[in-house]
Amino acid sequence: MSGSSNVRFFQARPRDAPQAARMTILVTGATGKVGSRLARRLAARGLRVRAFVRDPARAALGDIALAVGDLLDPGTLSKAVAGVDAIVHCAALFRGATPEQAHATNDLGTQHLARAAIAAGVKRFLFTSTGLVYGPTAGKLAREDDTCNPIAAYPVSKLAAERFLLSLDLDVRVLRLPFVYGDGDAHIVEAVPMMRTFPPEQRMSIAHHVDVAQAIALVLEKSPSHRIYNVCDDEAVDNATLFASVGQPPPDGSGAERARAFESVMDGTRLRDDLGFKPVFPRLADAVVKGDV
Repeated sequence: MSGSSNVRFFQARPRDAPQAARMTILVTGATGKVGSRLARRLAARGLRVRAFVRDPARAALGDIALAVGDLLDPGTLSKAVAGVDAIVHCAALFRGATPEQAHATNDLGTQHLARAAIAAGVKRFLFTSTGLVYGPTAGKLAREDDTCNPIAAYPVSKLAAERFLLSLDLDVRVLRLPFVYGDGDAHIVEAVPMMRTFPPEQRMSIAHHVDVAQAIALVLEKSPSHRIYNVCDDEAVDNATLFASVGQPPPDGSGAERARAFESVMDGTRLRDDLGFKPVFPRLADAVVKGDV
């Protein structure tokens, strides 16, 4: 986890505070890029946060309470979810995971957690999925009701978990996240070697950590059950511009076929229309200006 001194907190509106103060939220994946930053922001918003972690030594989360366990060990989940009002499930395996590992953690692990939530009477379950579930979009904006055709193991496992959750008698909401960056996260720099052969003109949706946290808070507090939302900035970015934001020359385009699995451009209208979402960083350029990429 990096950049804790660079966290940009957003404040709850006064009319949200009483509801927030009553909620206890379990955040899984709380040592990861999204989960660690999200846990701190939800706590700053007034919610009681419990962080679900495998290794407490990695959880530099200040005063946030920890629940130690593993999604692959269902016996550790009942204590973690006890007394929880809502779960924000961010834990996942992504880069470097085999198809079997992705399925075990992202699909079966989610199933274990959902069953524990139902047994404990948890009222709300928010699942952070990925925009990659749509599969290659050829630059067309993907909407939440579009057919999904993922071609890589990670989004295949995430889509399976989505479908399982949405089949349950549980108050489920799904957020399909884009490439997330900013807030001291070296995600763009780390992605450059993997994307070095991607076409420079290929675009993908992105979102700053501040805006992912804002979207999650809005969905927790306001959205109806069994609703899917795309989370993204106002402007999808091409790979050349993404690379330039961290001082790198554009990718060379020699691996266009491999790059197709990561081509995901989403329409974020539903989140804006339903819940009034408005990005703090509508474009990558806004974050670049503030030195927060």
